[in-house]
Amino acid sequence: MGISRRFFVSGAALALAGCGGGPGGKQATLMRPAVLSASNYRASGIPARFGDTDPHDWEGLAPARLPVHGIDAARYQGEIDWRRARAAGVSFAWLKATEGGDHSDPGFHINATRARAAGVPVGAYHFYYFCRSPEEQADWYIRNVPRRRGDLPPVLDIEWNHTSRTCQRRPAAHVTRAEMHRFLAALTRHYGTKPVIYTTIDFWRDNDLSRFSGYEMWLRSVTAHPMERYPGADWSFWQYSGTGVVPGVPGTVDMNAFAGSPGAWQSWLARRAQRA
Repeated sequence: MGISRRFFVSGAALALAGCGGGPGGKQATLMRPAVLSASNYRASGIPARFGDTDPHDWEGLAPARLPVHGIDAARYQGEIDWRRARAAGVSFAWLKATEGGDHSDPGFHINATRARAAGVPVGAYHFYYFCRSPEEQADWYIRNVPRRRGDLPPVLDIEWNHTSRTCQRRPAAHVTRAEMHRFLAALTRHYGTKPVIYTTIDFWRDNDLSRFSGYEMWLRSVTAHPMERYPGADWSFWQYSGTGVVPGVPGTVDMNAFAGSPGAWQSWLARRAQRA
């Protein structure tokens, strides 16, 4: 999800036994990033309680005009102080849980448990891998993410992975959309609520996702409002920075806004949270 990996303490990583690793038996790690102060990275156009290490010069439809904000994170953020994050205005969080058919993120269960305890609505996202079938990937996600009453809907994070060393496959647009439908249908059946789709500008354009209906969208756009980068698109969440500084979150983190008022957010939660 465009997660920034900067500001890590060199060599500081916690190896977690029993967590899923990648090919070759490499053990996954939970990073220990440097702690930053939001007050040192104030930026116009974003909520005053947050900061940004690489801010955009927001004008007009700036993120700060929306009242409900949250984060998405992975092992690169290390262990998050959720009570502090919530006090700073973090109203929701999605955490990376799985990727492909055999990768799991060691930070998910640690941070999800603590987020729930702090009263932050939390959910899990899956990073899609184009060299595994949708069914394999859905099964892997289901095996790693239990149904939990009150959790946010699952998220399909689907974007081109330009840095992948193992999969350069780029299906045709109609094939991509068909694979998405198969993955999403499997998760809907299991969790009883439709997943949210996270994507990027180029992936949206290349796969004509304006034709993809029936699911809520979470759109990445770090230099303009989504209405400028995704003309005519309906969206529920907007990722407006990949270099955010949020109290309680080590290093930098993706920042997001919900497309509605605090009252609309509470209504969305009541309607969309898992009921298992």
